[in-house]
Amino acid sequence: MTDKVLADAVWPSEAEGRSKLLRQAALVAGGILFMILASKIRVPMWPVPVTMQTFGALTVGAVLGARLGLVSMFGYLALGALGMQVFTGETAGLGYMVGPTGGYLVGFAFAAWAMGALSRRGWDRSVGGMVGALLIGNAIIYAVGVPWMAYLFAAERGMGWVIEWGFTKFLIGDALKLALAAMILPAAWRFAARR
Repeated sequence: MTDKVLADAVWPSEAEGRSKLLRQAALVAGGILFMILASKIRVPMWPVPVTMQTFGALTVGAVLGARLGLVSMFGYLALGALGMQVFTGETAGLGYMVGPTGGYLVGFAFAAWAMGALSRRGWDRSVGGMVGALLIGNAIIYAVGVPWMAYLFAAERGMGWVIEWGFTKFLIGDALKLALAAMILPAAWRFAARR
């Protein structure tokens, strides 16, 4: 078992007190910025366009660790709740966050925490371990997002519609994002080790 995440390997912290807090604040700000940028990337694809939000949430958690990954997600969600255009598309605010994507947004926070916890155990250092961690992280996002969509739409449109539009239509895109993250993180660890 290891106790380091990628951020620790790239930017080690021997500092205490104020310097340590400044480093943590910079890492969280970087995590929030990465989430915002990832949310704005939209790739045309079948059956639905792919955004990089889930990639961002899972990667931020893996790179920063459970605590800082979770704080980054809370910061990202707080900006969106305040009406800043941080989410996919042009809508934000609390009204957007209690809509169909609300459960997935909350799921990002839980998934980032889980990815960070697994990364502290070294899961992000190999492709196989990273695939396992990403599958768990993705499952967490769906475990929060799909029930919220069911709460909003199942009575009117049925559970088949909820599963189709809240889960199955996104599996191809999620598999591609998962493959990308599973290659990038172990490669980043190898690069950090050479440094």
